[in-house]
Amino acid sequence: MKNIFFIIVLLLTGSLTIAQKNQRIAYIDMEYILENVPEYLEAQNTLDTKVAKWKNNLDKQARYIEVLKTDLSDEKAILTKDLIEEKEEEITLKQQELRRLESLYFGPKGDMFLLRKQLVQPVQDQVYNAIQGIAARKKYDFVFDKSSDLVMLYSNKKHDISELVLSSIGRAKKVKERNAKKNAPRELTEKQQQVLEAKTAVKDKKLADKEAQKKAIQAKREARLKEREAKRLLLKKKKEELLKKKEQAKKQDNN
Repeated sequence: MKNIFFIIVLLLTGSLTIAQKNQRIAYIDMEYILENVPEYLEAQNTLDTKVAKWKNNLDKQARYIEVLKTDLSDEKAILTKDLIEEKEEEITLKQQELRRLESLYFGPKGDMFLLRKQLVQPVQDQVYNAIQGIAARKKYDFVFDKSSDLVMLYSNKKHDISELVLSSIGRAKKVKERNAKKNAPRELTEKQQQVLEAKTAVKDKKLADKEAQKKAIQAKREARLKEREAKRLLLKKKKEELLKKKEQAKKQDNN
């Protein structure tokens, strides 16, 4: 049914092309494009490593279940009914755990789906965005994927825009890197660094001198306050001594 559908699509496209000869059609080879995008290869390698690890874990669980089944089959004749039921229950639980892990790893919303979305999807989106931009700029009416299920009975190389897509991705990457570099803190030359250090040293010295001057003024102020306080206490003491002498003299006169 799928092949019949695609043949119908091709026939309709052919009819449409005859009716409107000014239509522009191009195609890409998605597999070729992705194989030449380093970020995609890196993401795919990371994903493949994880998938291999998950499959290995599932294989271990499956082999362990087979061992349990074999042991039960070999020992069933000498086991009691309760032991047989216990071992069968253990096998059932292990099988349920295996199915749960399979769903966790490879289910519709499993770890592989989420990891692919995180690693591979951004690169695929980048490719699709490049295709959309080229199609809009070149005014293509249709862009087919040669590596998809669509059966291409013939393809003229001049309509292949795969290299154009790769060039567009490369330019977008360079622009992104250039903007990141532009927005990054500018690195100073050795001479500029020396000038900056000299200015910083002068500024630090001025601040230190200002702080020292401030401390000296504060010290003088405190010294003056102490001197005034000492004079005030001395004057108070003299007044007290004078009053005491007057009182003593007054007592002597009364006597």
